[in-house]
Amino acid sequence: MEERLLIGVIGALVGSFGYFLVALAIQRREFIRRGRDAARAVYFEIGVNQLSIFTALEYGAFGSLARATFDRLLPELATWLPANELQAVALAYMGHAGYEQARAGAGIPEALRRGQLRILAETHRTAVELLRRRAFSRREIETLHAHATIEQQRLMRAADQPTPSEVAR
Repeated sequence: MEERLLIGVIGALVGSFGYFLVALAIQRREFIRRGRDAARAVYFEIGVNQLSIFTALEYGAFGSLARATFDRLLPELATWLPANELQAVALAYMGHAGYEQARAGAGIPEALRRGQLRILAETHRTAVELLRRRAFSRREIETLHAHATIEQQRLMRAADQPTPSEVAR
């Protein structure tokens, strides 16, 4: 009798421990999925911002920069991305104040304005590349621009490259 009771208790403990491990695995997968989904959304927001910065740097036409997606999904990103990668993404958003300052242009020397924009363009390129590698499969990366026009693809490729003025530095 005692032997059966001991076997039952051991079985219950092993079963509970197994259930706990399965629950942890499911929860971990959910965190990964939510983090990856958040990174995908932020990738596209940073991409739009990157194009605005490129346009401002190359043509002097300033558009608005967005950050609502980043602000909303920061907890998921913070759970999923390592600290150094999260910082690289956050740096792109931290530069928005400098962009707005350059956009206003109130008494800012042209060299300083262009310098701010070059640095911001570089932080956005870094964040876009990092999120692209982390949030998308190889196959998805290959097809990301499948529905963009030739001109849109050209503009996105140009924004992904350092400008001649950046390379000369």
